[in-house]
Amino acid sequence: MIPTVNGSLPGPTINVREGDTLVVHVINNSTYNITIHWHGVFQLKSSWMDGANMISQCPIQPRNNFTYRFDITGQEGTLLWHAHVVNLRATLHGALIIRPRSGRPYPFPKPYKEVPLVFEQWWDTDIELLNSRPAPISDAYLINGLAGDSYPCSKNRMFKLRVVQGKTYLLRIINAALNTHLFFKIASHNVTVVSVDAVYTTPYVSDVMILTPGQTVDALLTADQPSGMYYMEISPYTSANSLVPVPPSTPIRGLIVYEDAKSTASPSNSLMPSGMNAISTAHRFSSNITSLVGGPYWTPVPDHVDEKMFVTMGLGLKPCPPGTKCIGPFGQRYAGSLNNRTFVIPGTISLQEAYFYNISGVYTDDFPDQPPMKFDYANFGVRTNFEYKLMFPERKTSVKTLKYNSTVEIVVQNTGIITPESHPMHLHGFNFYVLGYGFGNYDPIRDADKLNLVNPQMHNTVGVPPGGWVVLRFKANNPGAWMFHCHMDAHLPYGIVMVFIVQNGPSPETSMQPPPSNLPQCTRDPTIYESLATSVDLSS
Repeated sequence: MIPTVNGSLPGPTINVREGDTLVVHVINNSTYNITIHWHGVFQLKSSWMDGANMISQCPIQPRNNFTYRFDITGQEGTLLWHAHVVNLRATLHGALIIRPRSGRPYPFPKPYKEVPLVFEQWWDTDIELLNSRPAPISDAYLINGLAGDSYPCSKNRMFKLRVVQGKTYLLRIINAALNTHLFFKIASHNVTVVSVDAVYTTPYVSDVMILTPGQTVDALLTADQPSGMYYMEISPYTSANSLVPVPPSTPIRGLIVYEDAKSTASPSNSLMPSGMNAISTAHRFSSNITSLVGGPYWTPVPDHVDEKMFVTMGLGLKPCPPGTKCIGPFGQRYAGSLNNRTFVIPGTISLQEAYFYNISGVYTDDFPDQPPMKFDYANFGVRTNFEYKLMFPERKTSVKTLKYNSTVEIVVQNTGIITPESHPMHLHGFNFYVLGYGFGNYDPIRDADKLNLVNPQMHNTVGVPPGGWVVLRFKANNPGAWMFHCHMDAHLPYGIVMVFIVQNGPSPETSMQPPPSNLPQCTRDPTIYESLATSVDLSS
């Protein structure tokens, strides 16, 4: 048994238009505590509805209900919803599609049909084991809930997209995998990327794409090849083989089937490019995306920066409990960190409630703008006692407070303290401009000249290159408590996390609203899961 929403995997697709108010009733029939996060939704004036466990709300307890209600404002494209408690999002997830208001066209030719493609991981094990650290390796990947013809158990159960010759289809692609970046390719076909993370892009033609966990891509597929059947394929991108065992190499495939294809036709192979260097292929796709200047909701990059932060991100260690064996280096446990801080989730009240009601002792307002020391971030080697201590980050619930409407620039520097690995960093409540990517140590003189301040891509989730960096910039115009965290934490302790608290603006319209009267209350220990979940009912 696995926990599901309304009995399906993936869960139901939610369709809305920009400007709509979305109301979702969550009825928790499971034995787990549950929150639902609306990944990528701004939650303007509705920060209590963000669904971040113990940050914006306490969880919905078993046999309890909660209604999420929020406006969809200033966004169009494909997003997703998922659970935000431990690893329950492995099976509790689905598509959230935001179309333009009635009468407003897409900034590209109208497609013949729109098709959601949800990529997932599958485990032949009890879901309880996914709440351990590290989570076991997944046994397969899925396309819209189906593993395809690579496995005997699903030989005749493959996702099939039937197409008409000459027609164009909008693929709404979602990586809902728990802990794996995924490549995607369709045999003999190119696609044209028109949106990433529900932000329109300059049309970009590619034969292969990469999606980090939590990322979405809208791409146009034209059925312009000879009639037949063509494989589509997803495959994992693993950038830290020394840390995480390599996922299954069996290709996970679906089919593109032309309407007049013969039933006896053999599908064309959809092998990823031969000799493909995974890191360079991922970097080429990610770094070539640009925003559609002048498109819907496009705004120029703020040129003045109020807050500059340099944040080292990666893995550290946590002492192994006495009398136990741990799998990390030196026999210790893995721990994530930002600026040598491992985030400790509050245990008795949500962080946002503590902020709103000015309750002391829940968090500290001292998240550092810089790491505790400078070192060779990308090529770390234990040479001194101090460097050894860096491997054991401080455990603390710390936040960074921002003035309303301030502009924040963050250099996120991946480290090799344990091993370099691509981490997808997700910011709640905002999109950010991705001004640049690079490898090695970020150089503020050399690399600053390479930043794109004209038409940079905008995301809510970005993959930081292994042993590399990204430069992000965003306008803090949304009051509330917002997580900035790794979206691939199944093999890590909860720790590659920090929280921004954005203060109120000068008017009621730019200030936090009071919490709803039925906001869930915390149990004594909201992180305990006692037995297997059966189902969660979600109706909208």
